Amino acid sequence: MARALDLAWRGWGKVQTDPLVGAVVLNEGKPVGEGWHPEYGDRHAETVALADAGERARGATLVVTLEPCSHQGKQPACTDAIIRAGVARVVAAMRDPNPLAAGGAERLREAGVEVEIGPLGDAAAVQNASFFHGLRDRTRPFLALKLATTLDGKIADGFGRSRWISGEPARDYVQWLRAGFDAIAIGGRTARLDDPALTVRGPVRPRTAPRRVVFDRVADLGTNLTLVRTAGETPTMVVVSPDADQDRVRRLAAAGVTLVPARTLPEALGLLREQGINSLLVEGGGQLAGAFLAAGLIDRYYWIQAPFWLGEGGVPGLPGLPTRGLDQADRWRVVERRPLGDDTLLVLDRG
Repeated sequence: MARALDLAWRGWGKVQTDPLVGAVVLNEGKPVGEGWHPEYGDRHAETVALADAGERARGATLVVTLEPCSHQGKQPACTDAIIRAGVARVVAAMRDPNPLAAGGAERLREAGVEVEIGPLGDAAAVQNASFFHGLRDRTRPFLALKLATTLDGKIADGFGRSRWISGEPARDYVQWLRAGFDAIAIGGRTARLDDPALTVRGPVRPRTAPRRVVFDRVADLGTNLTLVRTAGETPTMVVVSPDADQDRVRRLAAAGVTLVPARTLPEALGLLREQGINSLLVEGGGQLAGAFLAAGLIDRYYWIQAPFWLGEGGVPGLPGLPTRGLDQADRWRVVERRPLGDDTLLVLDRG
């Protein structure tokens, strides 16, 4: 199952809004075929693995990260392919919560296939957290926060300089991370100070380039900024207050920017979801990150910690959080922890 989960990641940036799925075929305990869902609308992991195994799939065990589907969608039902291949046993990490695709385990059991569900189910749920959120909550996107900070939680020094807090391996990881989200968001101040492109420049080329979203209530983005100048190439949205200066709003609209008027963060997220943004990666700055976190809207936190500190004059990564007692504090769940060169990645999900 660990191998199947690893294979599933190869669809990152390609499969949304489908789930990431990997599969391995075992015959007499030895792997004889493997596969993953390579792209949205393409073959499912089970059929790829079965094709790789060929006749060796007969009497074998199929290990898959998600319950095989039992319906005709963009692809034929995986359960039919499994039964035709003569697979004797299927082990799935977790059930498919999608009501359209569920029921595969029952269909297989009816055909005489042994089915087990559960091994590494928690890891499979973490891997597809964005997909599962979309099934549970259609009011807003899955929201992830990514911050690179010093040991004392600073995102810039006292002069406002943030390039580069993290090292090259961490920056490469962020490029990979961006590829799997529908949109990347920053605050207006960050857009003005850093003038980022917010594009994916790593080895993973996403099927659809993430849109760029700027939260700037006053609509005070200059037309010379990269995000505005390139809005015709990569769609760019700016969330503004309905009371924002209309001359500024018209100037941005004329540059090709899509304006999203909203008075609150939840309202803005609802409007972004209506625009087809199912997952949003917030990359700062601190004011925006703190506001989202304080409002309880962050589902996952990617925290990159650099091994140095900047002191009291540095710019805090999460300003404005309300004070809480130990008995009131939300406890987050660590789902991944690993080094990125000299930096450390900590991935946390809301508990």
